[in-house]
Amino acid sequence: MVSVIIIDDELSALKSMQWEITNFCEDVTILGTFSNALEAKKFLNENTVDCVFLDIEMPQMDGFQFLDSFKNRSFSVVITTAYDQYAIKAIKEKALDYLLKPIDSDDLKSCIEKITQFKEEQSVHERLEKTLENMIQKNNPSKKISVSCDGKILFLNPDEIVYCESDGNYCSIFLENKEKIFISQKLKFIEEKLQDLYFFRIHNSYLINLNKVKEFHKSDDFVVLTNNVKLPVSRHKKSTFLNQL
Repeated sequence: MVSVIIIDDELSALKSMQWEITNFCEDVTILGTFSNALEAKKFLNENTVDCVFLDIEMPQMDGFQFLDSFKNRSFSVVITTAYDQYAIKAIKEKALDYLLKPIDSDDLKSCIEKITQFKEEQSVHERLEKTLENMIQKNNPSKKISVSCDGKILFLNPDEIVYCESDGNYCSIFLENKEKIFISQKLKFIEEKLQDLYFFRIHNSYLINLNKVKEFHKSDDFVVLTNNVKLPVSRHKKSTFLNQL
């Protein structure tokens, strides 16, 4: 099953695409339709989809600006537009397909086949990467944690991690040397890797190294870390946090 969302500021085009997919494409789930690109962006930061059908000419934020707003995309993209002059730019943005409106049913079916194939290939790649990561981890006596980033597997010393910050379906790892590592995994992924070490989820958005806590301000419920970053502590986490310290 392939999950998709549709983004188009024209309601007639939005409904037409929804109808075409529902009536001509099997094994496709439409998780949402959006006439506002900003609302679609918020949805994607909180949910996972296989593909985005994206119009280009939209107010507030056009399709390419929308794509540029994602540091790292976990979804494939199909450009849907009435204009053919965007084809080259669509290729540069690594769009999986390019459909001209009005969209032909056969072209749409062929597009869905591409999305399905791409999803299967990504799944195989992720499984192989995970297997390799686990094999290396077993032979890793230094207890470093491994994360995938930009086609590489990085090995991080937990003592060098100051904190990690959630960014929807992604997260950032902040190191002692001020380096920031952006990965296409949720914060929970890192939390599980560090669960047996001295780390604590002080907030839905933050996981910190307890060894890096410099101050805790009781009246305002925030911590100051060794890099002088201030982070909030959730009230319902406060008691457990203090016990951990």
